[in-house]
Amino acid sequence: MKINKIDVSEIIKSIEAEKLFELETADGSIKIKITKYVPFCCTAIHNGSQLRPELQPKIALNEYQRWYEEDPFTEDFIKSMPITIIANDSRFEYDLNRTPEECIYEEAWGKKVWAKKLTAQEIKVSKQKHAVYYKILHALVSKLETLFGGCLLYDIHSYNHKRWDREVPLFNVGTEQIDAVQHEDTVRHWMQVLAEISLSDIQNTTAENDVFKGRGYNATYINSHFRQTLVLPTEIKKVYCDELTGDVYPKIVSQLQKCFKQAILDNTNFYCRKLEKWHHKSSVSLLDKSNNKSLLKIDKDIYSLLKNIELIAEVNPINTASEKTRFFKSKFTETPKLKYNPIKINSFSLKRQLMSIPIQDIQDVSIRELYRSVINSYFDKIDMINTLNTNKFLYNSLRYFGRPSKKDLQNATYILSLPDIPTEAKKEPVYDAQAATTVFQEGLNDYGINAKIELSNRVISKVMVLNSKKSILIQPQAQFKRKELQALIEHEIGVHMLTTINSSRQQLKIFNVGLPVNTMTQEGLAILSEYLSGNITLSRLKTFALRTVLVDQMCSGAGFIECFNMLRNDYNVDPDSAFSIVARIFRGGGFTKDHLYLSGFVTVLRFWEEHNDLSPLLVGKTSLPFYHTIEEMIGREMITAPVLQTKSFLKPQIDLNNPVYSYIFSGLK
Repeated sequence: MKINKIDVSEIIKSIEAEKLFELETADGSIKIKITKYVPFCCTAIHNGSQLRPELQPKIALNEYQRWYEEDPFTEDFIKSMPITIIANDSRFEYDLNRTPEECIYEEAWGKKVWAKKLTAQEIKVSKQKHAVYYKILHALVSKLETLFGGCLLYDIHSYNHKRWDREVPLFNVGTEQIDAVQHEDTVRHWMQVLAEISLSDIQNTTAENDVFKGRGYNATYINSHFRQTLVLPTEIKKVYCDELTGDVYPKIVSQLQKCFKQAILDNTNFYCRKLEKWHHKSSVSLLDKSNNKSLLKIDKDIYSLLKNIELIAEVNPINTASEKTRFFKSKFTETPKLKYNPIKINSFSLKRQLMSIPIQDIQDVSIRELYRSVINSYFDKIDMINTLNTNKFLYNSLRYFGRPSKKDLQNATYILSLPDIPTEAKKEPVYDAQAATTVFQEGLNDYGINAKIELSNRVISKVMVLNSKKSILIQPQAQFKRKELQALIEHEIGVHMLTTINSSRQQLKIFNVGLPVNTMTQEGLAILSEYLSGNITLSRLKTFALRTVLVDQMCSGAGFIECFNMLRNDYNVDPDSAFSIVARIFRGGGFTKDHLYLSGFVTVLRFWEEHNDLSPLLVGKTSLPFYHTIEEMIGREMITAPVLQTKSFLKPQIDLNNPVYSYIFSGLK
């Protein structure tokens, strides 16, 4: 992402005018970003490694020796924050954490820094750069104190730990220059949130004044000029790289990015309680609200590539009806040979285009991770489509959807062992497909949704929603019991079509494309809507349980006929229903998606029982693992809260169900 370079005086004028910007000084030494004026800022003054050309022949240290004592990636740890100042130059040209008089080393860490003596002019230029940083910092902190009556400055560094002959902390906070009387509570809170950070296979010890005391000039300067700003000098042990070889560990860098974002927001929110000029209570208010041009372009590029790719449509056979007839005529002895429309995508080209999208330009780590996850998940989807009707399809389906877990199978077995519920009607009025179309249209009208309803022989199940075409497909031969039809209205319109419409109204289209494995969350929500509307039935639950069992059987090597016979002989399922269940699972070459209905329902049910708000999950094709990111995006006005809300979520009517369901659901793991 290109950043404009301007004179320092223009940067200071922009700060004084409270403008939002991302700029570099004309010489490229300092980068400052302000996307929202808030009572905190972050600095990474040793992040850079630049050395101006005329000094390179004179430096005695090679690139690795300089890197070893610099603080690489400290910019990344604070990149999600709305106000950051990053030093691009190497500390070996001038060290911003030393006084102007001592900022240029002759010797550092026992090594001679300069092979040739610097001229007076060269020293002057470096010291001018040092002064520029403090002019910018002064203007910024002055503005933040004026606006809010106080300010926090997170002064982020890293340090080499292998030179120590003892265990040293993961995080070290230097407090020697901090006024303990004024800021003790905020310091303790910062230590606490750092101590709660969890990294994979890395022990977290958080200490105060252990390896460093916080004596740097960054803190000294602020303390000598501002009375209402707290500087928190924080050192991170270089566990995110091999300090001896320079190899970087991207996974740990990413974890630190996420953890630092949350830790800084939590601590700043704690600090802000004492500010009379700051009246927000949520940490989300500490982040910017705008969708910048870079994010909007990335979102647009992803949507343009993926908007017409709908896996469920690609995997739907075109000859289900004729193969069903042939299978029944053979007295269930000839395996159906399902066929599909020709594949229209160029998988290699599409993957290459997706890989070229500069996700790294998204500065916020949470939003960047969401977009990266979507792209990664589509690689698996593309592989599924590309291997449709081949032996590799099942493998790719397992990569994306997985297979039932031990817990899933226990839940399925539990449901299948339940006796019939005496009060549930065995005989109900039956609606044909034409009558069902009328009822579905009434359901659309009730929600104010404009969508198409079509009768289609391409549907394996009785009803299917095509999100990309905003249409509902109904199997022409399908018949529906009254309660089953009402449940499908809640399921297909109240969740699936509703989230399609909500996503189409968002400025960001990523929720129309769909988050990774959104099937689990979306189907979980859809089945929950059946329950909360009072339309759940045991036969419906047993269908989801049978799908789970059969997916597991297929993954273990069972064939179409074996699974069909299992349903008929072991579970007494009628031939029509058995064919529908088995065909769904074997389409494409082995589609493991259907085991996620039951597990998704249990997951979403427990989430709802914990009194969580379900509405963020209705903004589009969402996934529960990204719930907090979606909440944050709504709070930051990057996306809008869902206009359409599932009616049964707003006004649950559980009492319309048999009370035994509360007991049944309590037994699900």
